[in-house]
Amino acid sequence: MLDEKLVHDLIVDYMKEKFAREYKEITINSSGSPDLVLANYGLTLAVVEVETENSITIEKTEKWKAVAEKNKLFLMIPKNAKVKATELLWQKGIGDKVAVGTYEIVINMP
Repeated sequence: MLDEKLVHDLIVDYMKEKFAREYKEITINSSGSPDLVLANYGLTLAVVEVETENSITIEKTEKWKAVAEKNKLFLMIPKNAKVKATELLWQKGIGDKVAVGTYEIVINMP
């Protein structure tokens, strides 16, 4: 569980840096959902949810649906969980409303 929290926080920080070029106001929501709020001039334009393998559940899709109905949703998931997450999104009827990105951590040893 601690490892997942570390990976989650690492990806949230990385996404904040990545979106900093497009959005002037980026807020990390360390107390809950969504993980990042992306805004310009006080107007929320999108939100980012970072998930780990164990946090992708049917119950979580209800939260995604609620967010996707109000804002553009970027969902960051582990690369090997993309099929599972995509299936859940389509089952909830929001597969076309959510931008899905993937991440993986690769270590190449010499």
